[in-house]
Amino acid sequence: MGPGPARAPGLTRDGTPPPLQWDAGHKAPDLAEIPLDQGLHLDAGSVIAETVRTLSCPQCGAQVQLDDTHHASACPFCASPVVTDTGATRRIKPQGVLPFALTEAQARDAMKGWLGSLWFAPSGLVAYARKDRRLTGVYSPFWTFDAASHTRFRGQRGDTYFETVWVTQTINGRSQRVAQQVPRIRWRPASGTVARDFNDVLVLASTALPARITDALVPWDLSQLATYDPAFLSGFEAEGYTVPLADGHHAARAQMAQVITTDIRRAIGGDQQRIEAQDSAFTAETFKHVLLPVWTAAYRYNGKSFRFVVNGQSGRVMGERPYSAWKIAGAVAVALVALAAILYLTQ
Repeated sequence: MGPGPARAPGLTRDGTPPPLQWDAGHKAPDLAEIPLDQGLHLDAGSVIAETVRTLSCPQCGAQVQLDDTHHASACPFCASPVVTDTGATRRIKPQGVLPFALTEAQARDAMKGWLGSLWFAPSGLVAYARKDRRLTGVYSPFWTFDAASHTRFRGQRGDTYFETVWVTQTINGRSQRVAQQVPRIRWRPASGTVARDFNDVLVLASTALPARITDALVPWDLSQLATYDPAFLSGFEAEGYTVPLADGHHAARAQMAQVITTDIRRAIGGDQQRIEAQDSAFTAETFKHVLLPVWTAAYRYNGKSFRFVVNGQSGRVMGERPYSAWKIAGAVAVALVALAAILYLTQ
């Protein structure tokens, strides 16, 4: 089975399911999975944890991991000064890292193309893109989850059939009885079980960026993950996770539920389906803590910070964007003048 859709629980603002990434197709050969219970119940001597120092951003909440030579930094996500030292804490070690495939120059070109395509962007934003401002390379934290699922379901299958009804219509000024085929749904009970194995369900382990930005960066080719080595971080920032493993697991379960629901509808069949109950059991649950590469930049406009992110592997770009009130007002004025001219000429 190849890469399929999966990601955070809930719905997006427009009421549609968020983009998801699950089932990596094939795993990175050198990375070992960690039993979920081992991560959820860390003790002081756990071999999967380490002591790290982080700085916390007071604006967006990002936590930037530091080595012993750092004392202050700027947040790579919103450009705010980061001066709050959270001290040393015990954290789950990264098991894998996805190396940067794009250089800073390539990421900058991708971002410039994206910024140049924006409508009603302030002139300052266009100028910002042309000045070749440097981007910051950041390794962002993610959780991945594996599980085997077995789900019992109960519901109803709806099959469409057509019924002839007679209606009165006016044809050529005369009332006539006309036969019409009206679709109806015939419902009957349905029940059974479905099974699904999940591989590398991906969950963002940071709250520094809005989900709609990070969601737009999928998919990631996780088969390219390498065994974690601090040398990969040389020259880049590393963000500490702010979403605990338990919360990430809850988000992954929500993703799995979406996929299982689709499986159930397929198993019920018919033209329509009603799911009245589904009860899932999960086994062989494992996880990994991995770092994925992003290039980031922040642009300030009218006292606010707007953030842009480039997937450091694929070059996908997403970000927040300001709108120029003057450009919008000008466009509206031009449209009104054009409408007035059209009305004048037609009348």
